[in-house]
Amino acid sequence: MTYPLLESIHGPSELRQLPRADLARLADELRAFLLESVAKTGGHLSSNLGTVELTVALHYVFNTPHDRVVWDVGHQTYPHKILTGRRERMGTLRQLGGLSGFPQRAESEFDAFGTAHSSTSISAALGMAMAAKIKGEERRAVAIIGDGAMTAGMAFEALNNGGVSDCNLLVILNDNDMSISPPVGALNRYLAQLMSGQFYAAAKNVGKNVLKGAPPLFELAKRLEEHAKGMVVPATLFEKFGFNYIGPIDGHDLESLIPTLENIKHLEGRQFLHVVTKKGQGYKRAELDPVNYHGPGKFDPAVGILKPVVPPKATFTQVFGQWLCDMAAQDKRLVGITPAMREGSGMVEFEQRFPTRYFDVGIAEQHAVTFAAGLACEGLKPVVAIYSTFLQRAYDQLIHDVAIQNLPVVFALDRAGLVGADGATHAGAYDIAYLRCIPNMSIACPADENECRGLLSSAFEQDHPVAVRYPRGAGVGAAMSAGLESLPFGKGEIRREIRLESPAQQPQKRIAIVAFGCLLHPALAAAEKLNATVVNMRWAKPLDVALLLRVAAEHDALVTVEDAAILGGAGSAVLEALAAAGLQKPVLQLGLPDVFVEHGDPAKLMAMQGLDAAGIQVSIEKCFHVPVGYARVALKVVA
Repeated sequence: MTYPLLESIHGPSELRQLPRADLARLADELRAFLLESVAKTGGHLSSNLGTVELTVALHYVFNTPHDRVVWDVGHQTYPHKILTGRRERMGTLRQLGGLSGFPQRAESEFDAFGTAHSSTSISAALGMAMAAKIKGEERRAVAIIGDGAMTAGMAFEALNNGGVSDCNLLVILNDNDMSISPPVGALNRYLAQLMSGQFYAAAKNVGKNVLKGAPPLFELAKRLEEHAKGMVVPATLFEKFGFNYIGPIDGHDLESLIPTLENIKHLEGRQFLHVVTKKGQGYKRAELDPVNYHGPGKFDPAVGILKPVVPPKATFTQVFGQWLCDMAAQDKRLVGITPAMREGSGMVEFEQRFPTRYFDVGIAEQHAVTFAAGLACEGLKPVVAIYSTFLQRAYDQLIHDVAIQNLPVVFALDRAGLVGADGATHAGAYDIAYLRCIPNMSIACPADENECRGLLSSAFEQDHPVAVRYPRGAGVGAAMSAGLESLPFGKGEIRREIRLESPAQQPQKRIAIVAFGCLLHPALAAAEKLNATVVNMRWAKPLDVALLLRVAAEHDALVTVEDAAILGGAGSAVLEALAAAGLQKPVLQLGLPDVFVEHGDPAKLMAMQGLDAAGIQVSIEKCFHVPVGYARVALKVVA
């Protein structure tokens, strides 16, 4: 398919030279190119299809990058990337060395603010607007935030601060959870243009100044205005925050968007534009099923997403979802909580089977954790299903509301370790380090699917907070237990011992690999080549110190392996345990280095960090002075 108009646009300055009459055709080409591109690479689709016209209008009206456009979350910025000089690189999207799936300041001057977690846009844009005022610069700051992201407290904190700030700030609410019928859309188009016009704004201010001299009349006029607005717009909430509310308007109607944005551009102060869009707009399959088309893999647009002929191995997320349902059927105290990640955390079946015990609290991680604490105070057993990287947002609540009170909350930490295409913003690299320093907290690290089920049961049995961390995707395909048997709390196991062909034979160095989580399996493969012992620790806290000291005493050196940050991680816990016991032993720590690992294929990324079987073997041989070929590894050696 050809895109003659789109291919003539290499940046917003060229877009702004187009006649307005050509913009609808440009939007059609942009949507078609977006669908074709994402179908080849995979990535976020339905949310991006919904922001095509809005993106065109923003870059057409505002002088980007001089005017700052800040996107929330960022999974709706593919049209923005295409229009800002990155069209030809869309084939590299979310691949190693390619375009990020989210805005990145280092990637383009048009990415005013890097993001991938929600509800940050208003705060960032407000900072930029205030900076422009302080520096005496004439520029506009625009935040685009979705209705889902507006459920987070941070968005309202920013509105509360912005409403009393003397600056030029535009907040655009991209509302894709409702629809506008054609008659209402036409009325709202007229009203939005009227309410964003200079005459309306001036008349409103003059009227307020005149009537303030007569308080009863001023109050009457104010009530009449609010009553009238209540008839034609959803609410006056945002006006209470100190913003001039405009809308709602059809976010797919350029003839409504552009005049309204042009009017707003010339208004002083804080403006709030309510735009209604539809996820998957223009591609019927995505419109009808926006959840499945939110982040699909590669597919044929003419056919749509197909179910695999051969059922794939169960993912850790599915293992958790099944365990949750099974445990809930056995124990009526169990309640499940998710901060707006029902599908991603594997809780769809749980919601269907146990609707009164299922709580989606919205994108509100802090609230989710304290809400769980409140439930636990009353004798229930909350399970918070949350991505490792999202729990970071509720760290104070984790310490103050759960750990200090020693409440039995289970945290099911999905997406531990490197997640691949989503990159550093979604990598669960820090959970071991940030959790193990908290008193009363325990951390389980299952090595496979069946261990995940068993350790979830172990966590649920405890009377204190426990996190069970597991990666995205499938494991090794371990045979699953149908029961809810738990594994011993705080205990590891030896999975492989050094093999001797004769009692007199001894290896040059007796090495024990101490593995945490799913890296047990590449560690086992490396150990076969090295004839090393392998310990499956299962718990990063509490450590099985007795097992660790016994293994240390029987070996010349230890190697710790984890899919988490080396600094402060499980390997550090091993060193602390050895030091506390007064035992000196060479220890090689393998894990994630002190850098943010970029996006790309997970297997390639792990190999680059030396955390595949070959990399583990090379690191050990190199550390203990056995000549081998060089490989890039992330390691720390402590003698």
